Amino acid sequence: MKYQNAVSFPGDFLWGASTSAYQVEGASKEDGKGPSVIDILEHRPPGIADFSVASDHYHRFREDVALFAELGLRAYRFSIAWTRILPSGEGEVNRAGIAFYHELIDELAAVGIEPIVTLYHFDLPAALDERGGWSDRRTIDAFERYARILFDEFGGKVRYWLTINEQNMMVLHGKAIGTTGRSGDTDQKTIYQQNHHMFLAQARAMASCHEMLPEAKIGPAPNIVSVYPATSAPGDVVAADDWDAIRNLMYLDVAVRGAYHPLAWAYLSERGLEPRFEDGDDETLRGARPDFIAFNYYSTQTVGESRGDLSDIQTRGGDQQIVRGEVGLYRAVKNEHLPTNAFGWEIDPVGLRTTMRRLWDRYRLPLIITENGLGAFDELVDGRVHDDYRIDYLRRHIEQIQLAISDGVDVFGYCPWTAIDLVSTHQGIRKRYGFVYVDRDEGDLKELARIRKDSFHWYRGVIAGNGVDLC
Repeated sequence: MKYQNAVSFPGDFLWGASTSAYQVEGASKEDGKGPSVIDILEHRPPGIADFSVASDHYHRFREDVALFAELGLRAYRFSIAWTRILPSGEGEVNRAGIAFYHELIDELAAVGIEPIVTLYHFDLPAALDERGGWSDRRTIDAFERYARILFDEFGGKVRYWLTINEQNMMVLHGKAIGTTGRSGDTDQKTIYQQNHHMFLAQARAMASCHEMLPEAKIGPAPNIVSVYPATSAPGDVVAADDWDAIRNLMYLDVAVRGAYHPLAWAYLSERGLEPRFEDGDDETLRGARPDFIAFNYYSTQTVGESRGDLSDIQTRGGDQQIVRGEVGLYRAVKNEHLPTNAFGWEIDPVGLRTTMRRLWDRYRLPLIITENGLGAFDELVDGRVHDDYRIDYLRRHIEQIQLAISDGVDVFGYCPWTAIDLVSTHQGIRKRYGFVYVDRDEGDLKELARIRKDSFHWYRGVIAGNGVDLC
């Protein structure tokens, strides 16, 4: 539908930006922090920066928050490092970690920025991983305790909470993104049992939040995209429907409705991958009741009917080596109608609108986009970063958010990835997303100076005008 007069963004729309703890904080061994599965990664290519210093946000958060205030952010979505609070994932609370996040949240409050806190963004404590990680049901209890500590400590200051960042990506691509720790070759049956345990942990965290913080709001944060059939052929349409259920809807149906999507369950059962339920699991899942849906969006997917051979498989993303396609389920197809970025990701702003429309139609919960952005090899030239390509990318996605709002979708916030340059999970510091350039390279920390990119000045204008002027 085309509109002569699109509906305006709400006056209280949360214009924000996002980061994650392990990618931005650094200080990976300071003030009592324990190691996470990210810290013990062994598959990083030679010459690629690790996360020990990252953007040094841990030591420079006041400077960074001042920049966020200058940018005009109304919200800042960040994660808390589980191992900064509980170094081994359990046991005694690390008061230095608690103090850091109090100081960060207070600094945000002082400049009027709403904190949106992610409980868990890929960084499972290594000590829990060593005893089985999410395969061990004790990790459910550990996560619930961790969440309750955060609610108790920060609940008077934080209104918006996210449970688990991109659980579906950890399940579908855990080895590629480095979240499987030492168990990188775990079999599929075990992975889907881990997935079930994460669902239970998430549900308990949401129930605890509602119990402890009745005025707060909490929701899941998966990566959700529209899935297109390659053609109008019925087999392609069925394949797209199947993959949508397994990749997307399983994670939201369990989170929102407390039950597995029937197509996803049929897939798991047919392959002998269905997780084992224990007494009380059904009740736990049904008791979650999220207040909103947060989701990350970068690119849509296009699929065809499986041919039953290796032609179904496609590898994307250069260093990431994300494998798409599954023999007997769907065939990965490149969408010839869409351009791609430098990393092979298809760019589809309209797909963001269709994704929001479908989520609203299915779940009728308010939506917030918690990641969306363009990774690029930004260059600092004469003290400036001219990232018109990022401005164009974000502009076209924001236009589609406004159209979705005009379609009747309840969208209350937009937090692009990222507020400031951070260390990419795969390409180190050279792959940049931020509005603020951090002057360091893979091996040389330099001065870690903060430099406003052209996109910084553009986004500041967008926020100041509440999305009226995107030029």
